[in-house]
Amino acid sequence: MELNKKLLEVIACPKCKGTPFYNKKEKKLVCEKCGVEYKIESNIPIMLSEKAEKIN
Repeated sequence: MELNKKLLEVIACPKCKGTPFYNKKEKKLVCEKCGVEYKIESNIPIMLSEKAEKIN
């Protein structure tokens, strides 16, 4: 199942307010501006700064 396209249009990174992109393969939202990614669980993005993971 994919993320809702309207959600992707309005979602922002909680750290920098930048626009993350959806990595379909890994099922994560990635913010290149601040170098973090957010997991998606049960089709819900976990957009919490403390849960963000550094990009490798």
